Amino acid sequence: MRLLGLRAMAIQTNGSSDYLNKIPQIKFTKLFINGEFVDSTSGKTFETIDPRTGEVIARVAEGGKEDVDLAVKAARNAFDHGPWPRLCGTARGRIMMKFADLIDENVEELAALDTIDAGKLFSGGKAVDIPQAAAFLRYYAGAADKIHGATLKMSAELQAYTLREPIGVVGQIIPWNFPSSMFFMKVSPALAAGCTMVVKPAEQTPLSSLYYAHLAKLAGIPDGVINVITGYGQSAGAAISSHMDIDKVSFTGSTEVGRLVMQAAATSNLKVVSLELGGKSPLIIFDDADVDKAADLALLGILYNKGEICVASSRVFVQEGIYDEFVKKLAEKAKAWVVGDPFDPTVRQGPQVDKKQFEKILSYIEHGKREGATLLTGGKPCGSKGYYIEPTIFTDVMDNMLIAKDEIFGPVMSLMKFKTIDEAINRANATRYGLAAGIVTNDLNVANTVSRSIRAGIIWINCYFAFDKDCPYGGYKMSGFGRDFGLEALDKYLQVKSVVTPIYNSPWL
Repeated sequence: MRLLGLRAMAIQTNGSSDYLNKIPQIKFTKLFINGEFVDSTSGKTFETIDPRTGEVIARVAEGGKEDVDLAVKAARNAFDHGPWPRLCGTARGRIMMKFADLIDENVEELAALDTIDAGKLFSGGKAVDIPQAAAFLRYYAGAADKIHGATLKMSAELQAYTLREPIGVVGQIIPWNFPSSMFFMKVSPALAAGCTMVVKPAEQTPLSSLYYAHLAKLAGIPDGVINVITGYGQSAGAAISSHMDIDKVSFTGSTEVGRLVMQAAATSNLKVVSLELGGKSPLIIFDDADVDKAADLALLGILYNKGEICVASSRVFVQEGIYDEFVKKLAEKAKAWVVGDPFDPTVRQGPQVDKKQFEKILSYIEHGKREGATLLTGGKPCGSKGYYIEPTIFTDVMDNMLIAKDEIFGPVMSLMKFKTIDEAINRANATRYGLAAGIVTNDLNVANTVSRSIRAGIIWINCYFAFDKDCPYGGYKMSGFGRDFGLEALDKYLQVKSVVTPIYNSPWL
């Protein structure tokens, strides 16, 4: 296993320290309320940590209930009296396009912020995550002037039509694994719909969200439309979920916290909730698959973003005819996987997001060993500092083992053998989650049968992580409900109102 740390990387680049120039100056560390950066009411701050080194990057304002109240008041005033919900869709779209342009202009700095805050690959952020954030804005900007209702043919002597109106003030709770993409997955359709919002980024990764608040103001988004409260889930997040003047909450994160969000919504004002939660996604590889390509896909499916992705293919089922060959090929590829500083363009896996996640993953690896699974590769931390973990693959995994049931959210694969299609379907569905699944086969009948039988929100055939802004995505079962991406995402931020009038001379007059 290769680990390229800061020192090793400098040697690899012939002693150059050019990569250090990519580390950004931290410009925004305060709460963003009503168009201004302000200290928290309590004056408290918290540390945000660079997972490459375990060292403090900056101190960020710690928002609490009082700050959420102020942000909600600003958002409510902007919704009830401000221009944003009343602008025509074309005007909203034009401002959103300007917002996207500003993201493009600052792509390197934004990518670097997510690298030092979340351990994400700088090359990936620059080429994918940040451009994708701008693309989300442009997609929904194009939809902003196409939101309309329908004319209804009533059975009685009545005429009616529907209006699709913004739902109101929205609470957006963002996870730490994709700070930029998730910010705009939620903010973009809400803006297009005409909503105002309070956004709480994860406490592990607050920096890029604050930068986006700054760019939103530069783009001309009115004060109070986007408010960003940094802080902890049990205080700021809980205050958003239970707030009596928030009309809807969108949460992405763990199933355990999703339950708390729903409970808080139910016991407050019965606000609308959408949840994108955990996953334990299966990848099913059949005998007719190209073993080399299937191994590449399986490895990508668990190691992309260091396994910190809810749709990671953490359960890999391989048909018995190619199982032994697949295991050998997978081990070779895993041992060549490069782990190291995420600013290095040759690195494929950076550090886990923080010490807590790092220790959680290692504890699951120990569980796997104790339960009797065979450690094929990895299983250990690597490097002298930071939160790096070797790509880890277990074979001889049983379906009832903890590593096969729980969402680990790290670079840990459970590899299992199967005989028949029916067995693969039954075992793939034997989970409380239902977020995603992958199928690798050249047989169209097999692909169709399995894809229609797996209970998950998105099925990938002979590909994985094939996301697109036009393709709806969300969960079954305990993976949540509601859809991100596509025009379906707009539905989460719109109310349908029916307007009914009698026809002239009808008995209703």
